[in-house]
Amino acid sequence: MGAQWKAKGKAQAADARGKLFGRLAKDIMVAARGGADPALNSRLRLVVEQARKVSMPKETLDRAIKKGAGLTGEAVQFEHVMYEGFAPHRVPVMVECLTDNVNRTAPEMRVLFRKGQLGTSGSVSWDFDHVGMIEAEPATAGADPELAAIEAGAQDFEPGEEDGTTLFLTDPTDLDLVSRALPTHGFSVLSAKLGYRPKNPIDPASLGAAELEEVEAFLAAIDGNDDVQNVFVGLAG
Repeated sequence: MGAQWKAKGKAQAADARGKLFGRLAKDIMVAARGGADPALNSRLRLVVEQARKVSMPKETLDRAIKKGAGLTGEAVQFEHVMYEGFAPHRVPVMVECLTDNVNRTAPEMRVLFRKGQLGTSGSVSWDFDHVGMIEAEPATAGADPELAAIEAGAQDFEPGEEDGTTLFLTDPTDLDLVSRALPTHGFSVLSAKLGYRPKNPIDPASLGAAELEEVEAFLAAIDGNDDVQNVFVGLAG
């Protein structure tokens, strides 16, 4: 399952694509506050590259940039909010939201966490590391992820979610630097963002099949909320 929970199955994957575009559009709008030119705005550049990798329509991408940069005359204000707590069976969860109305999002999160436990700020985050996450794939035959990690300045690496990909982990401040360096060491960057890694993930084998289903159902409900950008879970595998 990894540190970031993702929906499984064909139906969920198709639905997730639409959600992905919506979430990327939000990220683009927030990043574009720092300027509409990706060449001069590293945060925007990373999100734009990710959007292009997943084939976001160009008009959707351009509209999000202009809207976020205030070039359309529309006022866009998203607030970044983290919710911490536990899924069923004490599985730690961190939920990252971008919302234009905290007064709407907060009660929705309280309802969604009823089958788990909503904690206070810091109640779960102490058990996670804040890191840069770069998903990349070999651009040249024989590209060595360990050598690339060392040369590009990544802290660590591990197999990615998809076959053949590698997840490079960085210090949060080095995310853009490592993203720029990896292509010169044989890897094509698929996505780059900040996230959370569990320090002491729970072994799924310690949970029964029915218990894992409860955790999956809980995470799916959380992920289905329109204000949720990412769900980070303290579950190994």
